[in-house]
Amino acid sequence: MTRLVYIAVVPRALPSSIELDLSLDDADEPEILRARVAARLGVPPDALPILSIARRSIDARKNRVSLHLLVELGAPPRAPLREPREVSGEPVIIVGDGPAGLFCAHELARSGIASVVLDRGKTVQPRRHDLAGLQKRGVVDPDSNYCFGEGGAGTYSDGKLYTRADKRGDIRDVIETLAANGAPEEILVDARPHIGSNKLPRVVSALRERLEAVGVRFEFGARVVELLVTDRVARGVELADGRRFEGRAVVIATGHSARDVFTLLLRHGVPLEPKAFALGVRIEHPQALVNRAQYGAAADHPKLPNASYRLAETIDQRGVFSFCMCPGGWIVPASTEPDALVVNGMSLSRRDSPFANSGLVVGVEPGDWERAGFHGPLGGVELQRAIERAAHDAGGDMLRAPATRASDFLAGRASMDVPESSYVPGLVASDVAPILDVAGVPLSEKLRAALRVFDKRMRGYGSSEAVLVATESRTSAPVRTPRDPETLEAVGLAKLYPTGEGAGHAGGIVSAAMDGIRVARAIASTSSGTR
Repeated sequence: MTRLVYIAVVPRALPSSIELDLSLDDADEPEILRARVAARLGVPPDALPILSIARRSIDARKNRVSLHLLVELGAPPRAPLREPREVSGEPVIIVGDGPAGLFCAHELARSGIASVVLDRGKTVQPRRHDLAGLQKRGVVDPDSNYCFGEGGAGTYSDGKLYTRADKRGDIRDVIETLAANGAPEEILVDARPHIGSNKLPRVVSALRERLEAVGVRFEFGARVVELLVTDRVARGVELADGRRFEGRAVVIATGHSARDVFTLLLRHGVPLEPKAFALGVRIEHPQALVNRAQYGAAADHPKLPNASYRLAETIDQRGVFSFCMCPGGWIVPASTEPDALVVNGMSLSRRDSPFANSGLVVGVEPGDWERAGFHGPLGGVELQRAIERAAHDAGGDMLRAPATRASDFLAGRASMDVPESSYVPGLVASDVAPILDVAGVPLSEKLRAALRVFDKRMRGYGSSEAVLVATESRTSAPVRTPRDPETLEAVGLAKLYPTGEGAGHAGGIVSAAMDGIRVARAIASTSSGTR
């Protein structure tokens, strides 16, 4: 008798995702991707579901450069974005049209709650003319510059979208909202997403126009000079031109440089706390030098983007680190006051400038500036001002910036000349160390010690090809406005919501946007009676 034995073949359960390294030459070949995933899992390529790239990054380690991918296998599509809908009722007054204010208005509109967004600056197109005035004529408009205007400081300063604040909200919601309003789809998968200063203005305008279409109101050239308060409840604001706007709540989302708003809050008895921040310079290198240091022999590969870096070291128990690194970028004047010099970095979407720049900054704490004679909640602001004015005086007129070759800075001497730079107003060869130390806080010594370490980690980082440009002082707000942990209202003043980077509750575009969303939800929960 013949016995037949049937063996059931059960398809092997596949993981939901897999991490994979591909060569740069294979990165754009879908069939190669499927073959590599199949080989890793031990299944035929035709047994794989649809593959999608969830995260993409360049891995440059141990003289090996590859494309590192997180590949999803048959992942279900995400739920569609919640769109803003027609708004009605008493509005929320939002002061500031940066990411915190804009995303606060967007989230409120998702709940049908009206808002009026006020910004002291201009919309993106006329704002460009004021930025040209900064670059070419050294003219600072205190209400329209790299810090103030539609989209806030991030609009014309690179548009970086990465953040470590992943516990504060839904990062993906912010990124997808930007992509839905015209940002490149690459931001959905890049590990360090970036839009670029040439594209982000259009995205910001598109998001504003989307909100205007559902009834959200925007007012530009609207500088707030007074809070309207009754019985310790915020009712609205008054503008410099005398107009008043009243509503159900007031959101203060004015960014890290609106120093007059800090003073306004103090005048109304809103407590402010001094907050640690960082001060230093911009350091600029030829991009080719950074590419060689990061990519080695692969530096000239046509599929490699201009390289970035992130450096940090602890010197005498104080952090010294790179900040807001801009590969293929420019250094720009970010001053908001006529007698002060501030520099920042930006890059376009292609990141194709021949220069790379980064903030190179030292962490400072309230005790540092108190020992130097700056007291009270705005002591950090006064420290910033002292260094910014010293930089302005050292550079002379037209926002020219004092600068020192890195090799000279390490040697403790002034530079007699400086290398070619992306900074359009121009550099003045000098010694930046006395500028950094002018207020009595010893920054240059810690910066010099860290630079020696960084030069060992990245060949050429402290060479004569690198230049230090003073001064990078607006890394974050030196002030925090405390708020109730449950309601998110300011302590001691109901219906006032300090929000975003200027309030000390965020740092950067995405975290500020998430804080705006969080505040909007707190306001909506009050309106719906859920709190």
